[in-house]
Amino acid sequence: MENDQTDQRYMAEALRQAMDALEADEVPVGAVIVRDGRIIARAHNQRELLHDPTAHAEMIAITQAAEYVGNWRFERCTMYVTLEPCAMCAGAVVLARIPRLVYGATDPKAGAVGSLYDIPRDERLNHRVEVRAGVLADECGRVLTEFFRRKREPTGPGGN
Repeated sequence: MENDQTDQRYMAEALRQAMDALEADEVPVGAVIVRDGRIIARAHNQRELLHDPTAHAEMIAITQAAEYVGNWRFERCTMYVTLEPCAMCAGAVVLARIPRLVYGATDPKAGAVGSLYDIPRDERLNHRVEVRAGVLADECGRVLTEFFRRKREPTGPGGN
């Protein structure tokens, strides 16, 4: 029960990051990394702002956490992310040796933590990650659904 409450609390922090992305007109994905009960990194997607296809919330959070930890190995850390990571981000989680990953909504089109691939638990790799899926999934999914609904709406008279 404690783990469930803790996971929900930190996922709520990742959701706050997703809301920051939404306000910035970025795909609303947020991530936090926690070590020993303390948030050491907070990030949201910034691909549009940075003109960088790798500026996913997870990648930015990993960079921040590496600076905090002073190492590329993230022992005693958990990453919380509002959307199932893509192949790039799932690979980065493995390479950073993050022991635990918690995500909210699944991504059937690009998810690499069980949907299309399962990179963090692939037995052929030298590091495997404990995964918990579906934490605050409805809330995480709602933010994404709202973003893409707005993108499909006509912008004014004539539907431009």
